Amino acid sequence: MDTFSSTPGRKHAFRDVERFFGGMEAATAARLVENAVDLALVVENGIIADVAVSDEALREETQAENWIGRAWIDTVSAESRNKIDALLGAPTSESGGRPRQVNHPGAGAPDIPITYTTVRTGENDRIIALGRDLRPLSALQQRLIQAHQELERDYTRLRDAEARYQSLFEAVSEPIVIVRAESLEIENVNTAACRLLREQKTKLMGTSISGLFDMDGLRLFERLSVHALSGEHARADKVRLPGGEQVSLSLSVFGRGDRMRFILRLIPDGPMTTTGDHESLFRDTLDALPDALIMTDGDLRIVAANQTFLDLTHLSGKGQVRGAPLSDYVGRSATDLNVLMSSLRENGAVRNFATVIRDRFGTEEPVELSAVVSSMGGRRAYGFAVRNISRRLPATSGISDQLPASVDQLTEMVGRVPLKDIVGDATLLIEKLCIEAALNLTDDNRASAAELLGLSRQGLYSKLKRFGMEEKG
Repeated sequence: MDTFSSTPGRKHAFRDVERFFGGMEAATAARLVENAVDLALVVENGIIADVAVSDEALREETQAENWIGRAWIDTVSAESRNKIDALLGAPTSESGGRPRQVNHPGAGAPDIPITYTTVRTGENDRIIALGRDLRPLSALQQRLIQAHQELERDYTRLRDAEARYQSLFEAVSEPIVIVRAESLEIENVNTAACRLLREQKTKLMGTSISGLFDMDGLRLFERLSVHALSGEHARADKVRLPGGEQVSLSLSVFGRGDRMRFILRLIPDGPMTTTGDHESLFRDTLDALPDALIMTDGDLRIVAANQTFLDLTHLSGKGQVRGAPLSDYVGRSATDLNVLMSSLRENGAVRNFATVIRDRFGTEEPVELSAVVSSMGGRRAYGFAVRNISRRLPATSGISDQLPASVDQLTEMVGRVPLKDIVGDATLLIEKLCIEAALNLTDDNRASAAELLGLSRQGLYSKLKRFGMEEKG
C-alpha cells in the first residue's frame, strides 16, 4: 500500500494511491485533469508541451492552443513573470507549493486572471499546471460588495427614519407611552410622560404597564385594550396615577403580530402647569450654563444672550450686546457665517459647526456651534449654542498625524484646518486605502487591481511607488 500524509493546504490526501490509481490509463488520467480544472498545461523544462481548455469561451479568449512550444513565462503579462519563476522553481514533491495567480493577455480583451497549482510528474522535469479562471469569483465578489453597499444604504435610511421618529416623539407635548401588546411592557416613553409620571425614562422602559395604575386603573386599561384590538379608538376618564394625578386614557394600536404596539396617551384633567417660579428657574439655569446661548432676530441681530456669552466676549453687561450683529462676534469671515446660515435655513437645525468666537478685543477662540430656527412674534428668529473647544484641539494644526477614519471625523476638521490641507491629505489616504483593498481582492495581482480601480497598469505602478508599496505582492 502506498500511503502518504496530508500536505499543507490540503484537508486530507488519498491513503491508497496504488490501489485506486495504479492501473489508471493515460486517457483516463487526461480526462480527469481536463474536467477538474478550467485550463491545464503540460510544461517540460519551462516549455509548454500540451494544453487542455475545458471551456470554449476561455479557449477563444486565451488562444491557448498557440502556446504549445512557447516558454510558459512568455505567455503571461510582465508583472506575472516572477510568479511563473516561483511555480517552476517549486520543490519536487506531490504538491508544487501554494497557488499563484497570474495574468494571460486576452485576445482583444482585458487580461485573464488564472490561479495555477503545479504538480511534478517526476519525468524529464515535467510539470502539470492546473489552472482555474478567477473571473467568475471576481464577479461574485463584486456582487457581494454591491450587496453590502446596498445594506449599508438601507441601514442609513433606517437609522435616519428612527432618528426622525424619536425627535418627533420627544417633541410632542402630550404624554405618550408605547406599550408592547403581547407582554404589556413599556417600550418607549416621551419626556412629557416622564415629567407627568415623575420618573426617569430608563427606569420606566421595560417595566410592566401595571406599575402605572392601581387595580381599578389596570382593569380599565384592560377593557380599553380589548376595544383597541377590535379596531376602535378607546378612551376613558378619571384614572389616578401613582403620584395622585388624575388623567384620561386614550388607547390605539399599530403594527401586527408580535410587532403590535399600544399607543397610550395620558391626558391630564387640567393643563400641565409650569409656574412662574419654574420659568424663572429655567431662565436662571440657562443663564448659568457653561455653554454660551444667543438668540437673534431674522436679521441676525442679537436679541438676548446668557452670561457665558458675555464672559467669552469680555463684555460687562447684556445691554452692550443687544442689537449688535452676530457677525461681530461669531465666524472667521462673512463667508463662514453664510455657510452656517445657508445650512440652517435649509435643514432647520445645525449641529457641531466648527467656527470661532471673537471677544471685544478681536481675540479669537475656536468653538463648536449648534443652531436652530424658531419664531418670535410671527417672525423668524435663530437660537445658537456655542461651546469653547480650544482645550480639545491638538497641538498641531495639520492633519497628517490625525487623518480621519470616517466621513464624520473628516467633516469635524472643517473650520479648524484649511480646506486644501483636508482635501489633499484625505485624498492621499483614500487613494492608498483603495489600492490596498484592490490588491487584497485580487490576491496582489496588479493588473487585476488596476482594472478594478479603473487605472492603467503604469498609473497603478506610479501610485505604488508614491506610497512606498512597490514590494507589496
